[in-house]
Amino acid sequence: MAGQPVTTFHKAVALISAVCVDLFFFYASGFVAIHGAFGHLARLWVFAALRWSVIIFVALLILGDLKPRLIRFITAHSLLPAVLETGTRLYGAESQCGQVVDVRCWLMFAGASLGAALFWEITIPDSDEEAESKEQKHKSRVLFMRVLHLYKPDYLLLLGGLVFLSLAVICEMFIPFYTGRVIDILGSHYQQNEFLTALVFMGLFSVGSSVSAGCRGGVLLCAISSFTCRIKVMLFEALTKQEIGFFEVIKTGEITSRLSRDTNLTGRTVCLNVNVLLRTFIKTMGMIFLMMSLSWKLTLLVLMKTPITGLIQNIYDTHYQRLSQAMQDSVAHTNDAANEVVFGIRVVRSFNTEKHEADRYDKRLMETHTLKTRRDTVEAIYLLARRFTGLGMQVFILYYGRLFIRMGQMTTGSLVSFIIYQSDLGDNIRTLTYIFGDMLNSVMAAGKVFEYLDRKPQVSTDGKLKPDQLKGHIRYHSLNFAYPSNPNKTVLQDFSLDLKPGQMTALVGPSGEGKSTCVSLLERLYEPQDGGIFLDGEPLRSYDHRFFHKKVAVVSQEPVLFSGSVRDNITYGLTGCSLDEIEEAARKANAHEFIQQLKNGYDTEVGESGGQLSKSERQRIGIARALIRQPKVLILDEITSSLDSESENKVQQALAGCPDQTLLVIAHRLKTIEKADQIVVISGGKVKEQGTHQELMELKGSYHKLREELFSERNSAR
Repeated sequence: MAGQPVTTFHKAVALISAVCVDLFFFYASGFVAIHGAFGHLARLWVFAALRWSVIIFVALLILGDLKPRLIRFITAHSLLPAVLETGTRLYGAESQCGQVVDVRCWLMFAGASLGAALFWEITIPDSDEEAESKEQKHKSRVLFMRVLHLYKPDYLLLLGGLVFLSLAVICEMFIPFYTGRVIDILGSHYQQNEFLTALVFMGLFSVGSSVSAGCRGGVLLCAISSFTCRIKVMLFEALTKQEIGFFEVIKTGEITSRLSRDTNLTGRTVCLNVNVLLRTFIKTMGMIFLMMSLSWKLTLLVLMKTPITGLIQNIYDTHYQRLSQAMQDSVAHTNDAANEVVFGIRVVRSFNTEKHEADRYDKRLMETHTLKTRRDTVEAIYLLARRFTGLGMQVFILYYGRLFIRMGQMTTGSLVSFIIYQSDLGDNIRTLTYIFGDMLNSVMAAGKVFEYLDRKPQVSTDGKLKPDQLKGHIRYHSLNFAYPSNPNKTVLQDFSLDLKPGQMTALVGPSGEGKSTCVSLLERLYEPQDGGIFLDGEPLRSYDHRFFHKKVAVVSQEPVLFSGSVRDNITYGLTGCSLDEIEEAARKANAHEFIQQLKNGYDTEVGESGGQLSKSERQRIGIARALIRQPKVLILDEITSSLDSESENKVQQALAGCPDQTLLVIAHRLKTIEKADQIVVISGGKVKEQGTHQELMELKGSYHKLREELFSERNSAR
């Protein structure tokens, strides 16, 4: 048969032949196992080995090739009767299947072997998935140790929780034992002293279990809260250090999900999951010991259910975790869609797209709902299978328990205690199998958190240079740059430019040609792919991060204010600023007068994103925030569009009072441009023209054309 394809007919013939041969040897081996002598056991093992060899031979003869999983099943099925008989004889008892061999015993052994083989196949696969599983487990262990290391400040709380956990488990284990003891005392010759003693111990164990469990919960919750706050701060700090390109690629919903949900799951990894695992394991081992003392036969019967329970739990965990992960991602996408609408509500209202956004949000919710429904269906099927297996086991225990009571092998109270233990044992085994999946889920969440914690910003902030004297000479040298969100589109090409101290440079040109990109690169929001930017001959990355952003300040077209007072927004990022310094900066920005007219002056709350102030007022506070730093390089990005002529003149006069300051301006107003010491026309990401206003007008090139267009637009507007 080797080399020939295996058809369904061959499989059927192999199955029938193997069953017939197996039944023959099973009955033959049963007659060998008589009354416990060692010689009989030896012959029993010989028959088991012979049985295995014949079944393998028949299967090879018909199928030609055997898969490892089939070999494992045949091995377990052939050796299981010998293992059971040997164990019962060594324990000093007799096996029912050893004395009376029938088809029921054969079916029981076949079912147990099949369950063990399936459990092995699920937990230890033979394919390349095994290597992947090992790698995943190694990664999970590494992540778990990192989480445990972060719990170092809370080790005393964890130790206290472990002590209370052990006390709670020990006390809880003995409650069913004394429950059965009380029933036996009441059912036999009543002895008041024995009855009261049993009640006292039962009460003490109950109180001890409750008190210890409560203390354990309180201590562990304190540890979780402390850890969660600490890792949230660490993650938030790591996120704020990332470059701007990171936030352009990663959506807001995903970041907020990491900060809220995943940090909470990470906190549970040690405190809840590990403690539940230890508690359940200790309790399970203790209950098995007590159950063996009550009836070892019923205990073995109960333990036969374990592979089936583990198999069901493993299948459930696999599907449930996959659907939970998909639902988590769907929730993040749904939150992201809602955040986009909230942040862009003005655009939504302007374009009358409320219905479109509602439909888009509804679609996201329906995707989440579908995944949740599928997850809940898997959970319902799992619960149904678990109930059926539990009910079947209860029937077996009651049936055999009645037989053992009639045979005098156990008492009624012992059976009651055993049933209570068996019920708790099933829950504990399910918890043990479930907790590994839940720990994996928590560790996966920790992996996402550590992924952000470990991420190195592409724009380095490790510079150390802090010179006492800074001239403010800026030089762009052969820059090539494309945004990370669109790497195929080059914004600046071979861009070179000098910004000299004490001079005002104006960048002009059509929108989208690279003016704001020059500003973003000078702020070190991005890193150019080629070339560099130098400050006083040193690369920008060489300077200390805090020092650099104090000496190079920017005022954008739409300055961002934070909730807090006017004073807080002007001194944002600075400490120790006096009121005189704040007022001086506000006067230069032409903001002092309107601030004085506010209800609480400089202590007036500006509202969320400065919503209590007008656009012009926010602009002037933004200018004051830059000027209070006394920067050597000041960047004004289209700020004049929000200022009236009077405010613009006052700001220009204030800036003129700083003769050594390097000023870079992006503006469309002709008056601002004309006063510049150097005008640079940018087109296509390159410097197209450069010179004073007069020089460029005489050149009659791009600047002249741009000025004429603006002049024509103003005339038509009038």
